[in-house]
Amino acid sequence: MLLLWTISLLLGTVAGKEICFPRLGCFSDDKPWAGIIERPLKILPWSPEDVNTRFLLYTNENQNNYQEIVADIAIIEGSNFNKDRKTRFIIHGFVDKGEENWLSNMCKNFFQVEEVNCICVDWKSGSRTEYTQASQNIRVVGAEIAYLVDLLKSQYKYSLDDVHIIGHSLGAHAAGEAGRRHNGLLGRITGLDPAEPCFEGTPEEVRLDSSDAKFVDVIHTDAAPVVPNLGFGTSQIVGHLDFFPNGGEHMPGCQKNILSQIVDINGIWEGTRDFVACNHLRSYKYYADSILNPDGFSGFPCASYKVFESNKCFPCPSGGCPQMGHYADKFAGATRTTGQIFYLNTGDASNFARWRYKISVTLSGAKVTGHVKVSLFGSKGNSKQYDIFSGKLRPGYTHSNEVDSDVNVGTLEKVKFLWDNNVINPTLPRVGASMITIETSEGQKFDFCSKETVREDVLLTLSAC
Repeated sequence: MLLLWTISLLLGTVAGKEICFPRLGCFSDDKPWAGIIERPLKILPWSPEDVNTRFLLYTNENQNNYQEIVADIAIIEGSNFNKDRKTRFIIHGFVDKGEENWLSNMCKNFFQVEEVNCICVDWKSGSRTEYTQASQNIRVVGAEIAYLVDLLKSQYKYSLDDVHIIGHSLGAHAAGEAGRRHNGLLGRITGLDPAEPCFEGTPEEVRLDSSDAKFVDVIHTDAAPVVPNLGFGTSQIVGHLDFFPNGGEHMPGCQKNILSQIVDINGIWEGTRDFVACNHLRSYKYYADSILNPDGFSGFPCASYKVFESNKCFPCPSGGCPQMGHYADKFAGATRTTGQIFYLNTGDASNFARWRYKISVTLSGAKVTGHVKVSLFGSKGNSKQYDIFSGKLRPGYTHSNEVDSDVNVGTLEKVKFLWDNNVINPTLPRVGASMITIETSEGQKFDFCSKETVREDVLLTLSAC
């Protein structure tokens, strides 16, 4: 750390350099772009020709094959770009590329729910270099996007409200640069685990910030410190809504053994990426799944993830809960203030959506030691069995737990109760549930009753009281 401070101070005394490009303007290596503790090296971005930002347009009419467009009105008019639709840009991060499947697959998910211009931004020529250089090249990427949006605005009277930029890792900060160049008037920016190195703790103009668009939402999935945990994503609160799924540091499903992780169903390259940066990549996978699950990623306001896991932040407050991902902008309090923090749990593989329920069981029957399990049955589907309590089972006592179901069961119709203790008991005790109350995240409650008791490992069905 002392060495970095020394380098920073020495370089900070050197006169800054500037490089200018037609269309995009000038870029400096003065502070805060360089010569500060977070980015001590004096580096300028590469030229637009070397970064080679490309715009790959997919629409509902060409879902499988992109049309490459540039900031030229004749080329845009010859494409399937539709000025009456929203435009969603997707920007990849370090060492990635715009032709990677995850970007086009996200577009395809959009096409299932809306008509949209989906533009995958490829800047692999500028991303596949040393990280510190790539972190400067995103300034050119952001400027190129801003220039294209300027053209759409001037030639088509295209509304900035209809522009949504989605950026992963370094791409999130490129989105911030595009938004900054439009004075924060773009409709929305979504940061998918914005990169930490060279950005966390820097001034707002360097990184993604809530001032870069009218609405900025962020998903943090790899927010552990880069040293010693190799966390690639920032933990800094930078949006109107900042979501920390599973606590934001360790994602379920990212602890496979090395062989199973690399020999992945999506191939060697995808598997290797998942092994090296599984937590970091989860952010765009959550977003992709959220498009097809409008209510499957409810984020709960809470003091911390530890408090959330202690079942102390349920149900949603009176104003409701925002949805992490695609539908975050539907939240009534989305832009009420900046720095709103939310927690939730996800699954360990796609489909990652989960629906949280609070289950309260009032016991009846004998006094025994054992485990209580409950499954839910509703108008949209049935859940698996969830563990509610383990310990001394006493009649009249109520035990509660919150569970994350992989099924949205819809309107609750019945529940099933099961108990066991795996101990041979010659008295053949019987235990029941006189009442089971299910509460949804919206605060809706369903009560189910029974006067029966059952022996161990026998299902008891409870109907509405």
